[in-house]
Amino acid sequence: MAEWKHGLFGCFDNCGLCVKSYFCPCLVFGQVAEAVGESCALCGACVIIGGPVAIYALAKVRGLVREKSGIEGSFGSDILMAWCCSLCTIVQEAQELDLGGEAPAQSIARE
Repeated sequence: MAEWKHGLFGCFDNCGLCVKSYFCPCLVFGQVAEAVGESCALCGACVIIGGPVAIYALAKVRGLVREKSGIEGSFGSDILMAWCCSLCTIVQEAQELDLGGEAPAQSIARE
């Protein structure tokens, strides 16, 4: 099984994505959901609604990201991550799917 490309608290591996997720998590989560075949608008709205609806949506999409990337885990751990560290999970999933683009420091290092 594969591992996550970035750790749960690797938010600052891409500061732009981190800031975008902090101020507009519904947009970033919608993009993550769309990348794994779910409705962007519906999942983004779930984050805005909050509560159990958001936790379930976050966990479901996290499971789909794990499945797509071949990462081991369970729905129970996905719920726990969504409950405790929802913004960090959104950033981690976006980085896993390469939705945030490359961080400036990484692109400079490759030149």
